[in-house]
Amino acid sequence: MLHAFLPVPQNRGLSPTRLRESPVCRWRFFVIIPRMFGKTQTIWPLLVLLGVCLFGLTGQSVFGEPTDGSAAETETNTNAIAMPAVPGTRLPADDRTQDGWAVTLSPLSPPAQTISELFYLILGIMVVIFLVVGTTMGVLIFRFRASRHKTDGEPPQIYGSKPIELAWTLGPAIIVFVLFLVTARSIFEIRSTTAPPDAVEVEVIGHQWWWEFRYKKSGVVTANELHVPVSSDGTRRPVYLKLTSADVIHSFWVPQLAGKTDLFPGRENKMWFEPSQAGWFIGQCAEYCGTQHAHMWLRVKAEREDEFKKWVADQQKPAVLDAAVNAGRNLFLSNACANCHTIRGTHAKGVFGPDLTHLMSRETIASGIQLNNKENLTQWVQDPQTIKEGCRMPDMKLTSDSVEKIVAYLLTLH
Repeated sequence: MLHAFLPVPQNRGLSPTRLRESPVCRWRFFVIIPRMFGKTQTIWPLLVLLGVCLFGLTGQSVFGEPTDGSAAETETNTNAIAMPAVPGTRLPADDRTQDGWAVTLSPLSPPAQTISELFYLILGIMVVIFLVVGTTMGVLIFRFRASRHKTDGEPPQIYGSKPIELAWTLGPAIIVFVLFLVTARSIFEIRSTTAPPDAVEVEVIGHQWWWEFRYKKSGVVTANELHVPVSSDGTRRPVYLKLTSADVIHSFWVPQLAGKTDLFPGRENKMWFEPSQAGWFIGQCAEYCGTQHAHMWLRVKAEREDEFKKWVADQQKPAVLDAAVNAGRNLFLSNACANCHTIRGTHAKGVFGPDLTHLMSRETIASGIQLNNKENLTQWVQDPQTIKEGCRMPDMKLTSDSVEKIVAYLLTLH
């Protein structure tokens, strides 16, 4: 195949024997690249192909750049595909979630473990095929290279060999059939489970560009940060999700917990996971859904049973009523904010935007791309387009004094 990339000399009366003896045909493997550079530009497709192969072997992918209001540099985890968390957010001290990076190939849930085992099986088969084909090509290229001492006719031509044709037909067919069987088995193993009575059931609704979580049994409604109990000490606490979309197609993906599952408008999909370790798990929308698709992040916090129950109890409480921020609350309720957001205990019943009843219990805003603090909240209320261009929340043209009062009110919503 390599001869296709070599410069072809013009046949100016050369006999086949003299052509085979020409400098182009008497190449050696270690001089192919210099000759290509010297005589033709066809080296570039070969270099591109080599680069793609090297990129695929390193297995690196970054799913977006974090930001805390200023430009932030991202690092590539050299051990696995990775996804950035928000800078400054404290993640648990674990060798598989270091420096705010969630390592994709370190599964911490049964569905993710099944997918990981399938991935390594397929990867092993592909590596074996690559080594066999590559080694065979290398041996043949070296063994049957053109020689300056042999000028007799062409080598024997083999065609119409039934054993060879059967081998290169049945071999790939068997490999594909095996991969089909193990893939079907893995899919069935993940999807065949049913929710036990003590399972945590959550309805997940995808919006442009944020996530809404509705807990079926407790009635809790929150956004972007999903809290779940961790399975430990022999006690299983699986989490079953019912997925749908309010607008366009999204895809729910938390690599360390489960595979990707799409969310469709007017249709329900289901998935489940069961964290085996406490901590934060980072995910994001994996289906292009518009301008801010890359910033539609999500965070899952797996916590001990007592911590989870306390979080649920706190979320079930109505919003805090602090007389010191009455001016800000009145401004919020008298503007269009109340038409889009819900704050339980008030007449704000909007469902177009996230539920803000316990806004300050979340570590991030804007679907995980900004830390939840006074500075970022002020910028968001002043003009959300400066943080997340194209988002559905418009610039309300509020005065600086009104923004300050509304933010002061929002900061009390723990």
